[in-house]
Amino acid sequence: MNTITTPEIIDQVKDLISYSIINKNVEKSNFQTMHRALVKKYFDAKHVNIDYQEQTIDLKLPVGQNKYTQITFECQNIERFLKSCLKKDDKSIFFYQSLLNHYNIISAA
Repeated sequence: MNTITTPEIIDQVKDLISYSIINKNVEKSNFQTMHRALVKKYFDAKHVNIDYQEQTIDLKLPVGQNKYTQITFECQNIERFLKSCLKKDDKSIFFYQSLLNHYNIISAA
């Protein structure tokens, strides 16, 4: 049985992000959903929207219990930004494993 280590999982997710940005017109809605999920996970945000043309990200950030504030920021490199949103805690790694399995990047042992 092969065990995938945390660094390998992070590297595979980074590769998937690179692939999804380069091939954003292929299965576009699925990749956009994945990108939004990564941002939501990192910021614990709601209503994430990524404008690839304008290179902006709109989201609602938590500022208190059940309170959110809307922010928009410009992102010079969406691929680099998405990669910077990766965490190494156990809960995040489990999420990334599920993500990779969804996109058939890792095969189950």
